[in-house]
Amino acid sequence: MFSIIQAAGWPIWPLLLCSVVALALIIERVVSLRAARVAPPSLIEEVLGVTQLQIPSGEVVGKLAENSLLGQVLAAGLRTSQADPRAGETRLRQSFELAGRHAIHQMERYLNTLGTIAAAAPLLGLLGTVVGMIEIFGSQSPGPGGNNPALLAHGISIALYNTAFGLVVAIPSLMFYRYFRGRIESYVVDMEQASERLLTHLVNRAMPGVHAVNAGPATVPPPVAAPASGKAKA
Repeated sequence: MFSIIQAAGWPIWPLLLCSVVALALIIERVVSLRAARVAPPSLIEEVLGVTQLQIPSGEVVGKLAENSLLGQVLAAGLRTSQADPRAGETRLRQSFELAGRHAIHQMERYLNTLGTIAAAAPLLGLLGTVVGMIEIFGSQSPGPGGNNPALLAHGISIALYNTAFGLVVAIPSLMFYRYFRGRIESYVVDMEQASERLLTHLVNRAMPGVHAVNAGPATVPPPVAAPASGKAKA
């Protein structure tokens, strides 16, 4: 391996640094974007079950926020409902949206760096190719016997090794970048659906008589007249 690095010349060092950073970011995102840490499938059902009778205490809401990113979003709505039990839909939706933006920011952390490496690695490989071509042309000098085979071979190795290594770094980085993007979009949809379910539940709790008010007063039938007594006139 060290002999390959020597043959590739100095342009290989930026690519090696990019490869180490890309590998570290991929491992970190694989661990951080697990479903258990972002959006556990059964979490919303558990929250709806706990809030059927009353809003849970602050300690329970705090544990919910520590559970996952989805837990942070749901806990934001519950805290708003704790502060104002009659909070309207607009205020609750704002709290969910603010917490959701923070959760998306957490999920997208380091993705820009990984995407930058995926885009820059081929360019760094191309830089190594250009340096190798310069070495090749530098080995050619005018006059008889001006060719230097050692410099020629060194220039070719620089060009080929850097081109290949640039692609080796860029292709996996781009694939994982796209994979993480798709996974985050799926999590965002799940969070939106869970937040909407909890929002509807909290609004109905805040206004328990809304359906009765909208239905209007009940219509009371008029009393039935009693039959007249006595004989009818002929």
